[in-house]
Amino acid sequence: MLSEDSYIVFEASNSSGIKIVNQREAASSNIFKHKEFNLQSLGIGGLSNEFADIFRRAFASRIVNGPEVLSKFVGETEKNVRDLFADAEQDQKTRGDQSDLHVIIFDEIDAICKSRGSTRDGTGVHDSIVNQLLTKIDGVEALNNVLLIGMTNRKDLLDEALLRPGRLEVQVEISLPDENGRLQILQIHTNKMKENSFLAPDVNLQELGVTAARTKNYSGAELEGVVKSAVSYALNRQLSLDDLTKTIDEESIKVTMEDFLNALHEVIPAFGASTDDLERCRLNGIVDCGQRHDHIFKRTMLLSEQVKVSRGSPLVTVLLEGPSGSGKTAMAATVGIGSDFPYVKIISAESMIGLSEGSKCAQIVKVFEDAYKSTLSIIVLDDIERLLEYVAIGPRFSNLISQTLMVLLKRLPPKGKNMLVIGTTSELSFLESVGVCDAFSVTYHVPTLKTEDAKKASFKVLQQLKVFSEDDVDAAAEALNDLQPNCFLW
Repeated sequence: MLSEDSYIVFEASNSSGIKIVNQREAASSNIFKHKEFNLQSLGIGGLSNEFADIFRRAFASRIVNGPEVLSKFVGETEKNVRDLFADAEQDQKTRGDQSDLHVIIFDEIDAICKSRGSTRDGTGVHDSIVNQLLTKIDGVEALNNVLLIGMTNRKDLLDEALLRPGRLEVQVEISLPDENGRLQILQIHTNKMKENSFLAPDVNLQELGVTAARTKNYSGAELEGVVKSAVSYALNRQLSLDDLTKTIDEESIKVTMEDFLNALHEVIPAFGASTDDLERCRLNGIVDCGQRHDHIFKRTMLLSEQVKVSRGSPLVTVLLEGPSGSGKTAMAATVGIGSDFPYVKIISAESMIGLSEGSKCAQIVKVFEDAYKSTLSIIVLDDIERLLEYVAIGPRFSNLISQTLMVLLKRLPPKGKNMLVIGTTSELSFLESVGVCDAFSVTYHVPTLKTEDAKKASFKVLQQLKVFSEDDVDAAAEALNDLQPNCFLW
């Protein structure tokens, strides 16, 4: 039986002098169009644009597939690379331009194609792999029937020769999915649940759309984890701790919208906001400390709004300087929480105790690199003088870390990404002397409280803590007046 999608392929034997043309290309394109690349059915969501770019270039230049190659035997690794292309070579020799398309996929290609000369293992195996691969891609006998796909999350480790035109020239970054992409991913992972009536009536496409808006900076794997976590809540309602052998009634299992919301609190995105770390910086909350502090806080919040809405300000850096205990860190943390940015991280010296200079620099760079993957991000550099290992005697500090910070503070994020960097310091004169202060676009002075502001603040704090009766609050606030104003501010 023939249908409108049926096609007939004629093949000539190798000994025949007949050459059949203009049929295999049509068959191959029909396969790709109607069978192989229905992304939704393959469980791939949110990557339509990326795949369109890959296959537009791939089919125009007829490039193609493959496994892993490393071996413990000398010379065996290079042979494995050659074996990957053996079928394609044989096919091209016998069938010429009519040969099939061969696809070779390298997962974690950075593990075998590191930059030549970067390893010190003494064997030179990784250098040989790169040389062998380059020869097969565009050497003297380069193949026209191979599509080579490499996947990595460390593009910086790859040898530059691999990324030149004619080799791995189509380079597509698979970034975090946007809201539509997250919705597609959630639909894919809940499709079977919906077909088998495991979703409660309050969970529908619109509800999932609301959930997708709440899953900012969630990756595909993390969204899958959200769905699995929601299912675990539904299953937990059917379990009886008194009788674990009790049979679960599958018909009564329903995953509700509340299960999804609980799962969102349980599954934290790797590129999300560090809410717990920020909350620790302001354990007692924020109180009205007078006009001066309120003015600085509003100006900093205004800068965050500028980063959020302005296309001409992809990078804004602000430095909060003032005496120790004046509330700089608490103010920066409050801005990070109140801004509602999807990515907020705090870099502090306490998270780098025991690390070498190089390790500290690498950790700081990683935070910035992760921030570049988010459309909106805030980074808080807390106590910069501590990050620089500053000691007044000498003075002594880490020049390597200071140079790293100055470079990162002036480096613009990628196109379409906006970033706000908030730094805090109690040693402004030191930062000015080493040039770090000049890397910030705005500097605000956060003063200690005046006497009258301190009285008001202490009274409000004691009222919030509710540790004194209403009659004793005034007396307790008066007793605190003998302390320095910054001792009880935040």
